[in-house]
Amino acid sequence: MDQTQPDGQLRRVDTALSRLESLVDERLRDEKERADELARRLVRLEEQYEELKRVSMDVEGRLERAMEYIRSLLAADQQ
Repeated sequence: MDQTQPDGQLRRVDTALSRLESLVDERLRDEKERADELARRLVRLEEQYEELKRVSMDVEGRLERAMEYIRSLLAADQQ
């Protein structure tokens, strides 16, 4: 009977380790999915940032041209 008790304990330890390994694998899969989703979101945000930067530069250029046009109209009006 002494010999079966250690075997039973080893089986319980093996079973517990297998369950723990499964839990860790599941957690790693979940975290990888989360990391992949975050990476995709980061790419989208970076693309949106670049687009906003292009738009703001375009708006700034248009505003500068409009201000220059207004200045030329005011200068012509004063003459």
